[in-house]
Amino acid sequence: MASLAFKVKSKNGQQILKDLTSDSTVGELKLFLSSISDVSCERICVLCGYPPKPIDVSNDNKKLSEIGLKTGETLIIEEKSPPVTPSVTKPDVAQPVENGTSHESISPCRPGILMKRVVPSDNSCLFTSIGFVLNGNVDTSVHTLMRQIIAMEVASDHDTYNEAMLGKPNADYCVWIQQPSSWGGAIEIAILSRFYGIEMAVVDTLNAIINRFGEDKNYGQRVFLLFDGVHYDPLYLEQSDGGVQTLFPAEDMEVYGEAEQLAHEAKSSRQFTDLNKFTLKCMICSKLLKGQVEAQNHAKETKHANFGEV
Repeated sequence: MASLAFKVKSKNGQQILKDLTSDSTVGELKLFLSSISDVSCERICVLCGYPPKPIDVSNDNKKLSEIGLKTGETLIIEEKSPPVTPSVTKPDVAQPVENGTSHESISPCRPGILMKRVVPSDNSCLFTSIGFVLNGNVDTSVHTLMRQIIAMEVASDHDTYNEAMLGKPNADYCVWIQQPSSWGGAIEIAILSRFYGIEMAVVDTLNAIINRFGEDKNYGQRVFLLFDGVHYDPLYLEQSDGGVQTLFPAEDMEVYGEAEQLAHEAKSSRQFTDLNKFTLKCMICSKLLKGQVEAQNHAKETKHANFGEV
């Protein structure tokens, strides 16, 4: 019997499952997935394939070979909504309409509020933020692996990642992005979105818009990053019981609407960085530069391309 290995993605992050074979049962799979994801076996929903689609795990006695699972596949774990228990009390009397709105039409509030987790301004804030939304903790060392992932992707596709896109030759970019002083941006987010198989929605407070990476890939989950023009921070839902949620179903437009509202509120209160006024330091010659234009001119004149936040 063949051994199987799966990449498992859940609210607890990404893990590798290697303890099953083709003769293992659906019930055994669900037990492993429950222990990894903290979702009860009764409420586990397993998505697989591209685009991710639910697979039938209702029969615990079926073998994994019978439901078509193959080694190397990615399993996305989501939690089914609890069943609605019918009320046995007498029907409520419709409440009077106030200000043109019936009380019955008001939906209950989401348990929690979308908040920002501040991460260090160390030139790797993008990668630290992505690490947080994937794993739920601030780890400033994750940038090393993510930079390597990006460099490998870019080096493998010279046609897509040409000099016109990267702003420098492919090989030079691959060296540059692996330096801890190099900032990440749209190119890097797009690559990591594909690698992790998750839509990454960047809430731009400078322009009060959301830029979605992986929007066209039909990913099952979405994460949110806040961008103020220079710095990235992760967004999370702080729940009433103190828990933290960073992964959201892609069809959850309620939390997406909250992110849009946050972008507008941040712009109206000017919680963004004016790119024409912030100060950078050239990490090669230590010259201080005022604004994005000065930094670009300095790079053209000196070929210095490593800048740090001041």
